[in-house]
Formats: sequence, C-alpha cells, structure tokens
Amino acid sequence: MTTPPQALRIDIVSDVVCPWCIIGYRQLATALQATGTPHEVHWHPFELNPDMPPEGQNLRDHVAEKYGTTREQSEDSRARLTAIGAELGFAFRFADDMRMHNTFNVHQLLHWADQQGRMHDLEQALFTAHFTHRRDLSDLGVLADVAAEVGLARAEALAVLQDQRFASAVRAAESAWLNQGIRGVPAVIFNRRHLVSGAQGVENYTRILEQLAAGDN
Repeated sequence: MTTPPQALRIDIVSDVVCPWCIIGYRQLATALQATGTPHEVHWHPFELNPDMPPEGQNLRDHVAEKYGTTREQSEDSRARLTAIGAELGFAFRFADDMRMHNTFNVHQLLHWADQQGRMHDLEQALFTAHFTHRRDLSDLGVLADVAAEVGLARAEALAVLQDQRFASAVRAAESAWLNQGIRGVPAVIFNRRHLVSGAQGVENYTRILEQLAAGDN
C-alpha cells in the first residue's frame, strides 16, 4: 500500500493591499494545480503601511511619496499589473480616486476568521474587495460585510473589530515575522525552511515545487 505524500506546508506573509501578493499567490496556486502538489496554506499578517492614518491616502499620491514614482511610471505599473492579473483570472480595476489604507483591522478580522477555518476564503475576498471593487477597507462596516459575504457572522465580525480583541495577537504575529527578517511581501516559506520572496511567476514556482517533491526539502 502506497503512503500518500505529505502535504506541503506553505506559509505566506502578506497584506491584502499588496498587488504582488495576490499575483504571487495566483501564480503559486496555478503551479500547485499543475503539479498536483498536496498542500496546506497558512496566511500571516504584514502591514505595508503601519503608520497610515485612518482616512488613508490617495493611492497614486501614496506611491509617488513612498517610491518617487512619476504619473507615467504609475500608469505603466497599473497597466502591467492589470495584464498579469487578467492572465491569472484576477481583475485589477485601478482608478484615480483609489486609496491606500491601514490594514491592522483587516488582519484582526483575518485572525478571527482563521479560528473558524475561513481565513483563506476571507483573504481572497478582501483582495477582490480592495483591488476589483475598490471598497474602503478602513470602514469597519465594509469589513464586516465582506466577512458576511464569505459566510461568517456579520455581527460577530463587527464586534471583533470594535473591541479589538485580537489586537495584541496580531501585533505579536507581525513582530515575529519582522524579527525573522521579513521586510517585504509576499514572502512564501515552504516547509518552514525555504523562503521565497516576491511574485516568482508560474514557471519558477513550478520548478520549486518539483525540487521539493524530488526530496530537496
């Protein structure tokens, strides 16, 4: 009797306002499906903009201020992201009034969803809410709505956000990853040992999965 292969543990440190995080995940998911790799995905919190005020900031202004990006460079980047996303079945719908938000509350909601086995579903829904539908993820009501849309209890989701019951747990998790040297996302760790940073592309992820399956793990 053949022993079934052990599921590959995949830890992903990510933020739902990071476009390369959803691209990297979709690329990895494509490679996982193509290789038929048994796996389990665990998402972990990272804040791209921990000092962002509650009202957020216009996304184009934010990128220009943080990275020195010109408007032309911004347009080129948005076009590239949109094209890559479309190839992976994800719709980026950028607009001039799109905003960047602080995501500390988002990560608290995800922590709560993880306790109910629904973190992955909520993570995907939040990527879509931000990038496809341009919903305001700084609004607690919007976050509770997204939670309800994936089958979680809206009233409890709102209570979790209002009383900040998981604030300490999320801060501890964020600090733990920073202490391990994670400074950018997506950061993907295979079997708790192999760190791969950035969106690598389907071919590279496929090659990595094949190497791991061959015993190089």
